Amino acid sequence: MQQDASSTSPADQSGAMPPPIPGGGSNAQAMSQMGFDHLIHNFDLVGWVVFITLVTMSVLSIYFIIANFIRNTMVRSRMDRVIHTFWETPSAQEAIRFLEEQPKSEPFSKIALEAATAAQHHTRHEGSRLVEALNRSEFIDRALRQGVARESMRLEGGLTVLATVGSTAPFVGLLGTVWGIYHALIKIASTGSASMEAVAGPVGEALIMTAVGLFVAIPAVLAYNFYVRSNRLIYARFDEFAHDLHDFFAIGSRVEGGQAVPAPAAARK
Repeated sequence: MQQDASSTSPADQSGAMPPPIPGGGSNAQAMSQMGFDHLIHNFDLVGWVVFITLVTMSVLSIYFIIANFIRNTMVRSRMDRVIHTFWETPSAQEAIRFLEEQPKSEPFSKIALEAATAAQHHTRHEGSRLVEALNRSEFIDRALRQGVARESMRLEGGLTVLATVGSTAPFVGLLGTVWGIYHALIKIASTGSASMEAVAGPVGEALIMTAVGLFVAIPAVLAYNFYVRSNRLIYARFDEFAHDLHDFFAIGSRVEGGQAVPAPAAARK
């Protein structure tokens, strides 16, 4: 049976496209709400607290990353020159003057000054109760331990902050995620609809807060591991230098290559 031509609608005959599916435009509009701008304009109290906390963590993390980089770079670039100059200086006065001229952030000169001061103090008070209680070796060893511990603590400045940010920032971002999903559920319950228009904004907020938390945490974790490794190498040089200083100031010779090397004037006086 042939279809009657008159039964075909004029719209079909003209080749016009069918009308758009209802809701298509609203879905596209809802997807556009899943951006950072929408997130900022729809924060509540908890959202602002979470976001400000993450921003503060990020600022602190960046500050200590840069500060530790500058400090470690300066220490590693100067330590060989300071150690070499100290051992090669024949005069005690010149050696002490060179150590005192070093910046306050230079740790090896401060450790050497600690040992030299302890040796001079022990010599000046020879015969006193202090000298009777601690011999020269023990007195210098105690001073060196205090100096190494103090300089080691200075090198560790900011590492606690980096470790805290790296371990807690993902959970702070997760709090924002949970809060955004909670808002999405509340909106679904209030509107009775689970359409994209109802949940896109809160879900977008949740996803962005997760991303911000990871963005803050990852650099902090990487920097913390890097500086812990870098500081470990410097601590090893601290111990090596302190042992040599102890030998010089306590017994007047330095064990180098299995042989005792006579102490320079800087160590004997």
